[in-house]
Amino acid sequence: MEVILKEDVPKLGSRGDVVKVAEGYGRNYLLPHKLAIEANAANKAVIDQMRAAANRRSEREKGDAETLAAKFADVSLTFRRKAGEKDHLFGSVTSSEIAEELAKKGLEVDRRKIQLTDTIKTLGEHNVTVKLHRDVPVSFKVVVEKEAE
Repeated sequence: MEVILKEDVPKLGSRGDVVKVAEGYGRNYLLPHKLAIEANAANKAVIDQMRAAANRRSEREKGDAETLAAKFADVSLTFRRKAGEKDHLFGSVTSSEIAEELAKKGLEVDRRKIQLTDTIKTLGEHNVTVKLHRDVPVSFKVVVEKEAE
């Protein structure tokens, strides 16, 4: 029996895949749990249309991300924090704080897209990557300076 997966199924395939399964597995598990639909001509046509729409949407999102990436060319953020000996901060600079500073500069970015290799807990320059789209990562510098006492 051939089915079209509606969700990712471990060891079977990912969403939208057309897979061949045993009759019992398809009728007794996949179809009742709404994990798949029967692979007939009408359903295959619908899935093809959905894939085409998803590809168009992905290309549009990628174009928007590339436009936004161009605005990141000259971005550098500076944070002033209290620090102790050996330049360790009391606290850290978080992705939420970075997202707020970017918003102040007119660059709206979801904090979950900001990728910190390690938490920023020391003074100095740090490289931060923002994944605007899966194919469009952007890097910029975050400078942490000691706050005047």
